[in-house]
Amino acid sequence: MASTNLNRVVITGNLTKDPELRTTPNGTSVCKLRVAVNSRRKDSASGEWVDKPNYFDVTVWGAQGENCATYLSKGRPVAVDGRLEWREWEASDGSGKRSSIEIIADSVQFLGSRGDSPSSGNGIEAGSDVPADTSDFEDSEKVGTGSGKDDDIPF
Repeated sequence: MASTNLNRVVITGNLTKDPELRTTPNGTSVCKLRVAVNSRRKDSASGEWVDKPNYFDVTVWGAQGENCATYLSKGRPVAVDGRLEWREWEASDGSGKRSSIEIIADSVQFLGSRGDSPSSGNGIEAGSDVPADTSDFEDSEKVGTGSGKDDDIPF
């Protein structure tokens, strides 16, 4: 029986610095993000719960990377869905091999709003920079033929 491999990661956290947008020689945009994600652990010495930050490097390709560079900034909360990729290279100073693991983003969700302060609560709120289409919402009195009272619902 063949096993199925799965390489999927989902994180929510805050950007630790402004996004860095570059372009490959063939014209493809690539944006680099650094996301801090807190995990809570019990301190063995004091017995208190403390936050321990974990930092992740994220790469976002194409138009989505351009949007990240345009609309995101340091401190902004984001949700990232993607896959892990391991890289290995020889150090430029000749001191040996180096390696890193980064997240290659399939999607980046902008959380909160641009005006949110990263210090307000956990900073993770559902929201969007794109205005919602509210044309589907009408006053209850406009719906149906009745007077708008609950007992006039046509079903």
